[in-house]
Amino acid sequence: MGVAHSDLHNDLSSSSCFGDWNILKPGLGDLPEACVAIIVENLDPVEICRFSKLNRAFRGASWADCVWESKLPQNYRDVLEKILGGFPENLQKRHLYAFLSRINSFDDATKVRSSHTLSLSVSSFSRFICIDDRRYWSHIPTDESRFSSVAYLQQIWWFEVDGEIDFPFPVGTYSIFFRLQLGRSGKWFGRRVCNTEQVHGWDIKPVRFQLWTEDGQYSSSQCMLTERGNWIHYHAGDFVVRESNRSSTKIKFSMTQIDCTHTKGGLSLDSVVVYPSSCKDQLKRF
Repeated sequence: MGVAHSDLHNDLSSSSCFGDWNILKPGLGDLPEACVAIIVENLDPVEICRFSKLNRAFRGASWADCVWESKLPQNYRDVLEKILGGFPENLQKRHLYAFLSRINSFDDATKVRSSHTLSLSVSSFSRFICIDDRRYWSHIPTDESRFSSVAYLQQIWWFEVDGEIDFPFPVGTYSIFFRLQLGRSGKWFGRRVCNTEQVHGWDIKPVRFQLWTEDGQYSSSQCMLTERGNWIHYHAGDFVVRESNRSSTKIKFSMTQIDCTHTKGGLSLDSVVVYPSSCKDQLKRF
């Protein structure tokens, strides 16, 4: 009888769907998929994709809508409707996250990326940005802009650029920047060059940046434009999006230098960008 009991124990030890694993010792493969989903819900998207390679339970949980729902912005439905013109009801939350993680355009001159945080870029030639007099501006093709072109100011007395954005920003604090360069970029025998011969007038009086929101927020700052040959993000101001019944937030912004005692020129304007304020320190000079 003792021999029979020993044989039975050996059979149980060797017969396992996990090869040499002991059937009496449960492993990760024995966890219910619902429990695995609770675990991976606390991971970031990259870790979720890595853990999906462990076994079937983790792979199945990595596709669960409840897992990716927490990774999407709170108002992702409004954002998708703005970009696509409607909400795609047939897509899983993982597909929605992947779509929002890419750079998307909801018109020819506005690009947005909105996975867990939102960033938005508006081209200088967008219908949302008004340049005071386009007779003094040129359309310059360049590979230094994600829009493949920038606006170049030759010379002007009254300098004013303003615009307006109406977008369903998620709740949070955001910063607006103008991406500018003193000089005109180009190529010379395949190497980047920047012509600064026409740059003048920006070191006499400061440029003023302003920001308004429809709920009464206002921000103003000014600075001298002195550095030549590099793309710089000039901070225009911050605004806060709070919980409200509004599905969209309207922001107005401007950049002016209206001292008509002198001319100014040689300025390249690429775009206006909106970033979460927590990420503004990550903006680098180009």
